[in-house]
Amino acid sequence: MGPLSVGIEDICHARDTLAGHAHRTPIVTSRAADQRAGSKVFFKCENLQRSGAFKFRGAYHALCKAQARASARGVVTFSSGNHAQAIALSSQLLGMPAVIVMPQDAPASKVSATQAYGAEIVLYDRYRENREHLARALASERGFVLIPPYDHPDVIAGQGTVAMEILEDINDLDLLVVPLGGGGLLAGCAIAAKAVNPDCRLIGDEPESGNDGQQSLRANRIVHIDTPRTIADGAQTQHLGEHTFPILRQLVDDIVTVSDDQLIDAMRFCADSMTMVVEPTGCLAAAAMLNGRLDIKGGSVGIVLSGGNIDSARFARLAGAKTG
Repeated sequence: MGPLSVGIEDICHARDTLAGHAHRTPIVTSRAADQRAGSKVFFKCENLQRSGAFKFRGAYHALCKAQARASARGVVTFSSGNHAQAIALSSQLLGMPAVIVMPQDAPASKVSATQAYGAEIVLYDRYRENREHLARALASERGFVLIPPYDHPDVIAGQGTVAMEILEDINDLDLLVVPLGGGGLLAGCAIAAKAVNPDCRLIGDEPESGNDGQQSLRANRIVHIDTPRTIADGAQTQHLGEHTFPILRQLVDDIVTVSDDQLIDAMRFCADSMTMVVEPTGCLAAAAMLNGRLDIKGGSVGIVLSGGNIDSARFARLAGAKTG
């Protein structure tokens, strides 16, 4: 296999860039989680990160690198919400305009939060229009830099600082479980984890209806799917990236899936047992652990809670829904 586009040195650089800007989010434990999983579980709480998700890490690092390489006039991206908010906040902090291509059905709270950071929103129909084409056209038209949500080496390096922090605190993890959408978080975490602790297994988790990553690893090629219909709006991606796929293929041990009902169960668990609000996408790894999708009996497992951006009305509606 050829060299990967991101290395541990890139993640170390991202860590230095993010120091004093991104939160070093806490790692929490839960006796109820340990009992349910039959293992020692450590939750990395990226739902408490700036802008409400891990995405701030990659967005801020990528924008800093773009500024260092050239005088970027502004930034364009496409996102269902968390990367949008992260780019909007990062561009505000760095003093540049931002244009965000967002789906018409994106959660209203994510759209309003993105606008509150000063970004311009361009809406599209996720089931009929291609967001990447729209974003590239806008970037070309305005002379702005394009920072995609996951398939970018500087974004991947920033996301890898999540695993670096976990393994600095808990260096003997047997397994690290990470939510999977386009693969930026999982790819970055895999690079960091394998460099720090080669014996740590890496597993990604994605929605049952959006298992393009699982299909891709098994087919040994990037598999494209229709936009999945799932409550995990941050994982409604149609394919892995040209940068993320080779990393996952080389370093990730497996990819598992969970149902929407299992995501709701995990949301309730986080709220009831840990007094924490986690959005559906942020619960992907936790749902796999809580519902027996992982072989972790007697070991130690790290679970990334990747985001917490969900408004109270939607949380109450989902958490109160009947499942099964």
